[in-house]
Amino acid sequence: MPSIEKKREIFFSEIHQDSNQAESALRMLENVQGILKLQVVNPLQLIVHYDICYLCLADIEDALTEVGFHLDNSLLLRLKRALYNYTEDTECANIGCARCQDQNTRDIFIDRYQKQLHGCRDRRPSHWRDYL
Repeated sequence: MPSIEKKREIFFSEIHQDSNQAESALRMLENVQGILKLQVVNPLQLIVHYDICYLCLADIEDALTEVGFHLDNSLLLRLKRALYNYTEDTECANIGCARCQDQNTRDIFIDRYQKQLHGCRDRRPSHWRDYL
């Protein structure tokens, strides 16, 4: 299966409690399968190199917004996203990439959940959890 690397920029909104969203997003995405390289340009801009046979820009942006990052939604960036989504879907269909979006997205959320500090861990054995 051919590997097609894409380089895209992700811009974050200035209105967010995390003033350095690009660095936080880099830490979240660094161990995701299919992401080849990440580079922080400034606190609101992240450059992502990824293989479209594993995931596309829409998958990355959906995962980021799902966990609370705010992407810049100016008209120009929305048009670019729409064009990138269309071309990447078409390119994947043409080369026959069978990427599993659910698997990659799930891996992102699992990695984020395991790194996050919270009190949602149930230390009881699995057979005890059924008796609530």
